[in-house]
Amino acid sequence: MQVRLVRPGEYERVGELVVAAYRALPGGHTLGDYATVLADVARRAGEAEVMVALMADDEDALVGSVTFVPDASSPYAEHLEPGEAGVRMLAVEPRAQGRGVGRALVDACIGRAKELQRTALLLHTTPWMTAAH
Repeated sequence: MQVRLVRPGEYERVGELVVAAYRALPGGHTLGDYATVLADVARRAGEAEVMVALMADDEDALVGSVTFVPDASSPYAEHLEPGEAGVRMLAVEPRAQGRGVGRALVDACIGRAKELQRTALLLHTTPWMTAAH
């Protein structure tokens, strides 16, 4: 599995993947306006770091995404204190769940937080995201 930063030509596809993954969760049908936020990968990539996971070396096998929030100055930072980083909008295509994609994305965020010498890494989740837990 390969994890790397998203490329501009992938923004739309990644946005669709994230929305589909969230909609597949219990209660996901009630996303409302949040679906627009999830789909706006271009904005997230400009204000945080969006990473993607690909199966093997196949560029067409994009199966997951995560937004790494490097510090509290990002508009995507929620509850971050100075020196901390965050993990947001982690999504794995439903057909690829259970294959280590989420773990690879989280590991990439942990590595990035270590590179930036962050004191903590916060992972956002909600009670209705039981598949993610």
